[in-house]
Amino acid sequence: MNKLTSHSKPFVPSPPGLGWALVFTPMMATVVANISQRRALALGLGLSSIGIFSFTLSPLFQLLVEMYTWRGALLIMGGLSLNIMVCGALIRPQWCSKALKKVDSKPRSSCATVLRRVSSYLELPVLLERPYLTYTATITIFNAGYFVPYVHLVALSRMTGFSEYQAAFIMSATGVTDILGRVTTGWFSDLGYFRTIHLLSLWVVLAGLFIILLPVSSLTGSYAALMAISLLYGFCSGALSSLVFAVMPMIVGVERVMGALGLLQLIESGAGLLGAPLSGLLKDMTGNYTVSFIVAGSFLIVGTLIMTTLPHYFSRTDPPPPHRVPHDVKDRGVHLELEHINNSPSDTSPKGAQ
Repeated sequence: MNKLTSHSKPFVPSPPGLGWALVFTPMMATVVANISQRRALALGLGLSSIGIFSFTLSPLFQLLVEMYTWRGALLIMGGLSLNIMVCGALIRPQWCSKALKKVDSKPRSSCATVLRRVSSYLELPVLLERPYLTYTATITIFNAGYFVPYVHLVALSRMTGFSEYQAAFIMSATGVTDILGRVTTGWFSDLGYFRTIHLLSLWVVLAGLFIILLPVSSLTGSYAALMAISLLYGFCSGALSSLVFAVMPMIVGVERVMGALGLLQLIESGAGLLGAPLSGLLKDMTGNYTVSFIVAGSFLIVGTLIMTTLPHYFSRTDPPPPHRVPHDVKDRGVHLELEHINNSPSDTSPKGAQ
């Protein structure tokens, strides 16, 4: 066996994060752009599949590793992931063909005009808008602590003294409450009793508090206490995940959701990438996960404080969403204004001289 392993080719993993990004962002943007009523519920239902997969993944992957080793388990999971192609083939944005037809019908322009159009299609101008920058900073700080329990909760359970399958079952149970949180909060948000951004703030603060309580509950050595806090965290984390996308049209408008979501996830991924290693570093420095989870929960609470600086945050009603003004409309307005100035009478005209 060792001889076979030593002569085998090195295993080079494919970049699953790239594939996930290419699937997730268009899916969320399509739901947000095409559904105006009960948008939060639609997002919750769409994202509930993540919770279902979390519920079944831990024990299933553990079983596959024992039966086929980790390489065989990854191959099987990759084969299951290929079914996303079938689902993606059924999604076709309504604005896609019209936009392409409009672009193809325009004549060739200068390099500056092309760059301006590319910037407009990628929605780069939103990076200059204060509400979008504030919201992006908020979600980025969220991500620094949001994924820590999903990465280190099993290790925390094992360090507390529970078995492998007990630790895996905690993650599975957390996935169940995650599903309930996504669907229930989406339904409740669409009732209109509270603003969506206020509900998002509530669930983020609760999720941060439960992250802080996770290592505290493990200090008692009680499996029931750790399970209860994990279930509450799972519900809150699922509740806030769907509302994050439901708030985006209120920040940038429906027309700019696709590009704005892509830029948001590009920026926030950096914090999500650094959050788990930072928690691991704190664990190595302190010898336990207490400080790691406290810092992770604090990130969510601090992010909520930043979100309160959004314009109209303390208003009881949502302000009208912004609308994008196309560049051709802007150019037409500038040309009309210049034409009006040129045609307006002045004191230096021949008629005025007479």
